[in-house]
Amino acid sequence: MSIRKRSSDRRPWKPSPCDKADVYALKALTAGSASEGQQKRALNWILNVACGIADTTFYPDSQRDSDFASGKRFVGLEIVALINMPNASLEEKVNE
Repeated sequence: MSIRKRSSDRRPWKPSPCDKADVYALKALTAGSASEGQQKRALNWILNVACGIADTTFYPDSQRDSDFASGKRFVGLEIVALINMPNASLEEKVNE
């Protein structure tokens, strides 16, 4: 059940849509009590909905909206980069 729907104009600074389950998953993640499914749901919402890592960042009628969307996406891509970082490179960096 959606408790917050995406705005019809889809501007990047509008609140991201979410369901009750998304909110409960994020609350559980924050409390350190999220199940595996809640952890996956929370991360999916953060990356794909809030950060919009697969969304376009170009808004032809507003450079400001394009910049805002790029900033949101950059945060998500930084999270993905850390998730995808090979363990071996972590060990190398610790030993330096």
